Amino acid sequence: MRIASHLATLAVLTSSLLLAACGTTAWLPGSSDAKPAESAAATPAPPTATAPKKIRIGLALGGGAARGFAHIGVIKALESQGIDADIVAGTSAGSLVGALYAAGNDGFALQKLALQMDEATISDWSVPFFAKVAGVLKGEGVQNYVNKALNNLPIEKFKIPFGAVATDLKSGQPILFQRGNAGIAVRASSAVPGVFQSVRIGDRYYVDGGLVAPVPVRFARQMGADFVIAVNISAQPETQASASSVDVLLQTFAIMGQTINQYELKNADIVLQPSLGAMRGSDFASRNVAILAGEQAAMEAMPEIKRKLKLLSGN
Repeated sequence: MRIASHLATLAVLTSSLLLAACGTTAWLPGSSDAKPAESAAATPAPPTATAPKKIRIGLALGGGAARGFAHIGVIKALESQGIDADIVAGTSAGSLVGALYAAGNDGFALQKLALQMDEATISDWSVPFFAKVAGVLKGEGVQNYVNKALNNLPIEKFKIPFGAVATDLKSGQPILFQRGNAGIAVRASSAVPGVFQSVRIGDRYYVDGGLVAPVPVRFARQMGADFVIAVNISAQPETQASASSVDVLLQTFAIMGQTINQYELKNADIVLQPSLGAMRGSDFASRNVAILAGEQAAMEAMPEIKRKLKLLSGN
């Protein structure tokens, strides 16, 4: 009996030594150590869903004086479909609407501001557009209007990154204002030569950004936009009747801008051209017509906008 017991013990010890020699840890019944978990067969991890790529949407809002009310309609239509801009670049009238929007006003708030705007509200900004003879005015009306509407909020504190394009009068180069006084930036961007005085900022003088970037697509890209919706409100020269010397100046701007726009607009993902017909840049009374035209243009392009955004996001 003892021999059998000794043999059994010897067998267990021998097995333990052999296992130890092989580098495998043995688990003995009654050991204080917990039994190690058995290693499961390696299985591939289930595929994880790829999150849609965040697309930074940029709005490039062009110049066109009173025709700029169309930008409000575009913004309203985009918001109605859940499309919000991440970046806004504006030239001239586009800088005015763009600043008000980027600071935190939605499309309906913009429309309310537009309907409340009158000659007294924008002071000397409106005078040349309602006069038969162009004057050279300071343009302080638009500066004061913007700053009052935004409670003097500086550009760098806007809800949405914003840039206003103006032209350096000495070098002829475009400048993008992304910091500082919003009213002054919009005033500089809207300073049509022959209508308004150039605007001094620091030791430089600036005039309307439409001379160099009628629709600032490249600047929306420069600010980081992946997808640019450009809104071109420039008048077709053949549709414009020259009712005053101011209209002649605005028509001259439109003619000059046509060639530049060909290069700007080709780099946009979507180009909206609201149907404004013969509406003159001096026709502030037709603001409702312009807003509706902007809405219609954006809604007509909405299927294409959504298709391209979906494609770009990888969905």
